[in-house]
Amino acid sequence: MATESTHDSTTHIESHPDLMALRGRYAEASAKPVAGVIEGLCLLTGLYLAISPWVVGFNSGTILGFGQFEALRVSNLITGIALAALAMGFGSVLERTHGLGWVAVVIGAWTIVAPWVVAGDAAVTKTITNNAIVGGVACLLGLATMAMGMGMSQRMMKRRSH
Repeated sequence: MATESTHDSTTHIESHPDLMALRGRYAEASAKPVAGVIEGLCLLTGLYLAISPWVVGFNSGTILGFGQFEALRVSNLITGIALAALAMGFGSVLERTHGLGWVAVVIGAWTIVAPWVVAGDAAVTKTITNNAIVGGVACLLGLATMAMGMGMSQRMMKRRSH
């Protein structure tokens, strides 16, 4: 009996008019060209971040047979894949992932400071410049994604009050 009432309340919540309207608004927002551009740029930024060590050539110097930038290569690869996966989430289910825009901002901030944190004194101009530009772009795209979600939430709250 308890299972039936739980199922009934879940069904009732899923079909609630406010929830259905909110989902419709997020679907509408994610269908706009601006949303597609932001999501696409975020995906491309993540993919570039993942391959940037090989594109830019993070390969100067060795210590005990290991490249000084090996850890930075791994950092960029992992954070780039994470950013690309996040962007795919933005593109497919914005109504559930817009709240994760802050993660793209954190990834961007990490990307900016990673040459000093990971490579230390070995950081050179090309690694710093690459990561600063890509990190800045990731931060901006994360903020844009958050703004899209907040804009939708604010519009929904305004419509409720009228």
